[in-house]
Amino acid sequence: MDPSTTTKSSRQRLRSGRIATHPVFGLVVAALALLAAAPSPAEPSAKTRVTVIGDSITASFDYVPAARRYLGKGLDLRSDAVVCRRLVVTSCAFKGATPTTALQVIGVQRRALGPVVVINVGYNDSTAVYDVDRIMRALRATGVERAIWVTLRETTSNYTQVNARIRNAAHRWRKSLVVADWNAYSRGKPWFREDGLHLTVSGAMGLARLLRPLVAADTVSS
Repeated sequence: MDPSTTTKSSRQRLRSGRIATHPVFGLVVAALALLAAAPSPAEPSAKTRVTVIGDSITASFDYVPAARRYLGKGLDLRSDAVVCRRLVVTSCAFKGATPTTALQVIGVQRRALGPVVVINVGYNDSTAVYDVDRIMRALRATGVERAIWVTLRETTSNYTQVNARIRNAAHRWRKSLVVADWNAYSRGKPWFREDGLHLTVSGAMGLARLLRPLVAADTVSS
């Protein structure tokens, strides 16, 4: 057989083979392209940011980690609670320092507050300057969707009057202000230190249990 004839036939078969595989190769490429274009499984959504703004009562979450963990399960929980904080007017001084007011915290944090904010401030305030509406307007301006407002323990007439302001404001802001009635929830419980206000470990857990269903509503599955 003529070697040149054999080589020519082989080249023809190779060309034929290549031509025959082109459609298959094209289908493979198309399938891979479709796989690449298909949407990937949805990643878990980010945890909802919840910010707690408080005074020395709420600061119990800082020294009772179990209470903070319970409250913050499944959430991006942030807490800003300091001694002597007031709601709107200048806070009282403590150990040579004057903490920011709740209003100032809102003004600084703004969008970083997240959609849910807990307010537990008032033990250092007088009724006359306890301006719930001003705080609610500031929260709304930052995009907060829901404020959870904790009532005070009514150990003085001033605290009773502050609670009345909170409840009255809840009627005006009914779509965005939720009252967490700590006064009723904690009544008769052995959760307090000698002053009847600051919390023991059990008290911190009690406060977390009151707040948990309110902060978790529409934000976590459990």
